[in-house]
Amino acid sequence: MRTLVSSIALMTLYASHAFAAPSLSISDAYARATPPNVTTSAVFAKLHNTTDKEVVVASAKTERAGAVELHTVEQQGDVMKMRQVESFTIASEATFALKPGAEHIMLFNLDAPLKMGEQLSVELTLLTGEKINFDAPVKKVMQGMKHHHH
Repeated sequence: MRTLVSSIALMTLYASHAFAAPSLSISDAYARATPPNVTTSAVFAKLHNTTDKEVVVASAKTERAGAVELHTVEQQGDVMKMRQVESFTIASEATFALKPGAEHIMLFNLDAPLKMGEQLSVELTLLTGEKINFDAPVKKVMQGMKHHHH
């Protein structure tokens, strides 16, 4: 009887952990399409922290890239420079935007060009070890071509 109670308790603990809501929800994800012979790209998205605690994204990966880094863009004098960062920290119940000219996920050594209409599977690993998977549709993005209507 004791074994049965222990087994039920263990299964309940496992089930509650296995089916817990993810710490992040992802929206508006996309990857930048690449021309032939270009082996780098970037992934952008909105990361929504659904918890009452800070969430830290420690790394990202995709099968299509040989290396994946978390990046930010900083002003150095009159030049914008991209640099790798250790992590992205998202405040409790907040949204963190990965966008061009700011924080983003950088892809290096792509196995083939990213073509418009494809889906790129991305996995984020949180500092807690939790994995968050999402698909980013590949889109053609014209950098610096925003049109503002007055």
